[in-house]
Amino acid sequence: MESPTSTLRRRTRRTALAVLAIALPLACTAAPSSAAAPRSLPALPSDPGDSGKFAKLNAQINKLDKAYGGDLAKLKDAQYAAKKALQKSQSLQNNLDEARSLVAQMAATQYMTDGQGPTISMLAAGNPSDMLSGYSIIEHLAQNKTAKVAQIGKLVDEQATAHDQAQKKITELQKEIKDLLAQKKRVEALVKKYKPQSPSVGMGGVTPRMAHVKTVIDQEMGPFPTIGCVRSTGDPQDHGTGHACDFMITTGGVMATGAAQAHGDATAAYAIAHASALGIKYIIWRQRIYDLRSPGWRAMENRGGVTANHYDHVHISVF
Repeated sequence: MESPTSTLRRRTRRTALAVLAIALPLACTAAPSSAAAPRSLPALPSDPGDSGKFAKLNAQINKLDKAYGGDLAKLKDAQYAAKKALQKSQSLQNNLDEARSLVAQMAATQYMTDGQGPTISMLAAGNPSDMLSGYSIIEHLAQNKTAKVAQIGKLVDEQATAHDQAQKKITELQKEIKDLLAQKKRVEALVKKYKPQSPSVGMGGVTPRMAHVKTVIDQEMGPFPTIGCVRSTGDPQDHGTGHACDFMITTGGVMATGAAQAHGDATAAYAIAHASALGIKYIIWRQRIYDLRSPGWRAMENRGGVTANHYDHVHISVF
């Protein structure tokens, strides 16, 4: 008949081997998706040439910016989305690699010590009261490893989704560039019609054309709580060169609703209707952009706030 001590040792060793049963398959890059059956966890390439492809697209964007009258905000938004998707895919891949490596190392250590690591050996050699405590620790380790396996399965799914999203955003960016190139002659005519202007002195650096648009919009659609034009902070784009103004509909980061939203809608509509006469390049309002070089409203990426997403002001840029 077995003594209580030998029985507990046997149970402790069985639990440790159960931990191995969880960890060891990870050394071969496989993990169970459920208790019923294991599934293969193929390692997706986090960057199958995407960074190089993205760099080439960025170079094209820089050339188009110069040729098409500056700041292609609609295109820059697609560029931002692709960059953000690529970063997320890379981050998830790094987390996945770390999780795989950790569990594989634990499995390899147990395997090389014949299924009995130093901690397990120490616990198995103690007296019955110590082993009761040791048994609880082993159970805790087993649960942690089970959780790590589940985390890996989740990371695989998340990384696959992020990778597909990055590919989608790069494809959308390529389409934006292609659409602009297809309208090259029309855009060149716009750029020729609205020749570049130098910033004026004594008006904060606003160009004469932007100053004229500011006056007209304020006369026809004002008053506005405030109108902000030249700035160099954050992501200034055309603001930095005096080619843009923000016509605030509300203040304090409050989203425009009701009558205020209707005011913003009317201001954006007026700017579009008179864009040709005024030399307006694009309008941004309520997380959408209307670029006269590629007409039509297009949804923009979420920048994380009311003001950043233009829910409290109408942005107008000029050639």
